[in-house]
Amino acid sequence: MTFQPCVYIMASKRNGTLYTGVTSEIAMRAWKLELIEGRNPDWRDLYDDLNS
Repeated sequence: MTFQPCVYIMASKRNGTLYTGVTSEIAMRAWKLELIEGRNPDWRDLYDDLNS
């Protein structure tokens, strides 16, 4: 399987958060961004939660 990198610019909504990056799995990236927005809408720092 060959990977083709894609540069992406996505917005969560009009006047919302703007995401930019490079990925070879654009569909997976979009799904992850939806998950992040849904589970952490206030963009809390999750470092302590993930590393405890």
